[in-house]
Amino acid sequence: MTSGTMTNRIDRLASRGFVERHPDPADRRGVMVRLTDKGAGVADDALIDLLQKEQAILTGLSVPERQQLATLLRTVVLPFDHA
Repeated sequence: MTSGTMTNRIDRLASRGFVERHPDPADRRGVMVRLTDKGAGVADDALIDLLQKEQAILTGLSVPERQQLATLLRTVVLPFDHA
């Protein structure tokens, strides 16, 4: 993602009150971005919704199928853990 794309996304989040910018105390050229209470609430709600949807998807799988899926997903994600 380019810095321009990142700035655009942060601008939109800031305009909705989800994040706020602060000067980076270690580097005057940088900016620190922090979730506001409103932004943290929206993120928490989104995570709860995601977990509920994942749970609904998994209810159709048996225990052995869930174990097989977990093993396969670990295999897929493992290269990213080492990056």
